[in-house]
Amino acid sequence: MKKITALSLVVATSLCAAQLKSLQFDGLIHLSPETASEMIDMRAGDSVDMEKIDKAIKTLYKQNYFEDVWVEEVSEGALLFHVKEKPVIAKVDFLGISDSDKDEIAKLAGIKKGEVYDAERAEVSKLKIIKFYEDKGYFDTVVEIKTSPMSEKLSLSLDFAINRGENIVIKKVTLCGSKALDYDDVEPNIANKEAEWLPWMWGFNDGKLRTGDLEHDSARIKDTYMQKGYLDCEVSQPFLRTYMDSYTADLAYSINEGEQYKVGTINIDIPDGFIDVNAVIEEMFLQNGKVFNVAKLRKDMTLIETKVADLGYAFVKVSPDVKNDKTNHIANIVYHVVPGEKVYINSVRIAGNSRTIDRVVRREVYLANGDLYSRTDVDDTKKALKRTGYFEDVEIKEERLSKNSVDLVINVKEASTGTISGGIGYGSSDGLLLSASLSDGNIFGSGLRAGIDVERSDKELNGAISLANPRLFDSVYSLSGKIYAADNDYYDYDEKKYGFNVVLGRKIARNWGVSLGYILQQSKLDIDSTDLLYTKYKDVLWTDETTIKSSVVPG
Repeated sequence: MKKITALSLVVATSLCAAQLKSLQFDGLIHLSPETASEMIDMRAGDSVDMEKIDKAIKTLYKQNYFEDVWVEEVSEGALLFHVKEKPVIAKVDFLGISDSDKDEIAKLAGIKKGEVYDAERAEVSKLKIIKFYEDKGYFDTVVEIKTSPMSEKLSLSLDFAINRGENIVIKKVTLCGSKALDYDDVEPNIANKEAEWLPWMWGFNDGKLRTGDLEHDSARIKDTYMQKGYLDCEVSQPFLRTYMDSYTADLAYSINEGEQYKVGTINIDIPDGFIDVNAVIEEMFLQNGKVFNVAKLRKDMTLIETKVADLGYAFVKVSPDVKNDKTNHIANIVYHVVPGEKVYINSVRIAGNSRTIDRVVRREVYLANGDLYSRTDVDDTKKALKRTGYFEDVEIKEERLSKNSVDLVINVKEASTGTISGGIGYGSSDGLLLSASLSDGNIFGSGLRAGIDVERSDKELNGAISLANPRLFDSVYSLSGKIYAADNDYYDYDEKKYGFNVVLGRKIARNWGVSLGYILQQSKLDIDSTDLLYTKYKDVLWTDETTIKSSVVPG
């Protein structure tokens, strides 16, 4: 940059506050002269001086399009900007890694085809790739940046050749100073664990070092202690000793446990008339005289929030104030509650239901436009939508419009509800076996469920067709039915069955309901008259009559 500034200084000596007669660019490929002129805000007829030329050079450099820029005065009042553009990336590839890692690393690197190549940015991407594998427990990863020119002018191919390093395996985790808890107590909560006997088998800890989680493991260990009542516990940052010759490591934490605290008094600081404070305290997970547990404290905060939010105070804030009596080792708790304003639902918007009909989603929503906000209704809506089986994921966002108005945005991700399956086999008794089934749990997005099943062998033929409507006319009633037939040729007898069943249900509450089913079946049993079974029991076997079974089944 210093060299370029000096060049512009020479030019500007003869152009001190002179009028620019012409402005030209040499070396532009991907940019037009008009665009470059707009960038530097310089045109023929303008008054130019040394400061303006320096500013123009710096402006061009900031665009990150050019490797070099210099200025030449070709004649009095005529400037020629010489530029050397950076090449454009025509192809990006990541070599030496799996396809699953490629997709993730491509997003992480942030370098795409069509962008201008920047060596410094490529180096940053290289460091990101190394860090990516370190966070996965791979160390000594080597990444080489390779560029090669393409046939197109000023374009290149960019390759990241990756030689993934080795896993460092944690052999020992030591909690120095711990007395009340040991490694087994904290192991479920930390990310960096000791390698177990069969680290390669599912269900056993592989012991891989995960550096990205190291800084968080100290807080996780402290949280485990606080769940056991040790509020004054102090946990150091991890001490890691690695052995690069064997790619193993030992991990240690220095711990000062302190004393165990029990719960003292519990109070809720909230304006009168909102909730029954004593009743809520009785419902809490933390109780007077019990060992303090920070996880239960969080649950109690959620309990208070829900109680108040169900009254319409959507933006209620609950903050705990834990006062430690270090002499008696008692924790006195006060929950400070700021209810805020009552909030009403402005509108309920559905998004993501590309297949499911809008009303099928809305019939599971417990809040409507103009309703008073309720946290329980929001949570129950999410659960109800997930129970339908129509959606892979459900997310409800609360968009605040004002201090007393929100929009509910329900984002759903459609699930795959249809299945087609078939099978073929062979049995010594039944011969060739064929089976096929077709089902859909959300036909054309209507919420209806249907299925067809067929099984066929040398001795059996079974079939069934079913249809169910879980919300009949979008009401609290459900209706389902099934018709079926079976023709079975057994060794001693033949059996034919035909029938149907109908089930009518009703939701009694949000999470349970009742149903009543009716089954009607016709069957006929034919026994070979020469068979020993028929000879012995012919007086009691009705081989020439049809049997009808009718039953009512509560559910």
